[in-house]
Amino acid sequence: MAERFTKSMARNIYLGGSAFFVLLFLALTLDTQVRAMPERDNRDQLTDQVVRGKHVWENNNCVGCHSLMGEGAYFAPELANVFNRRGDGDSEVFQAYMNAWMNAMPTNVPGRRQMPNFNLTDEEIEDLAVFLEWTSKIDDNDWPPNIEG
Repeated sequence: MAERFTKSMARNIYLGGSAFFVLLFLALTLDTQVRAMPERDNRDQLTDQVVRGKHVWENNNCVGCHSLMGEGAYFAPELANVFNRRGDGDSEVFQAYMNAWMNAMPTNVPGRRQMPNFNLTDEEIEDLAVFLEWTSKIDDNDWPPNIEG
């Protein structure tokens, strides 16, 4: 290794390394989008009711207090697994729970954080419940780490 390390050699290492990592990034992105995501999400179960529930979620800024699959605020409980937590995997039980919970707000329990009453219709509550059920079925690597979110 008697040869000196030249600017030309440094440039070639930089450009070659950059090209390699850009190609690696593109390959991994393509693999994730084409192979991994369709196996993990449940896009085949996406219905108009789920979409309407997502609109209820967004229009009422639920993410301003709650988190969903780790994204959002942490003022109120994580809701990615609320279907399993409060509905025991049964859609009818969960619908009844959501209807009772949403209509009982605020609870006015002293010293507790209070959820406002958004005055949602029964149809909007049902749509929101279907959306939360749909999100609970996404493979999110067992997030949240415990059942209570």
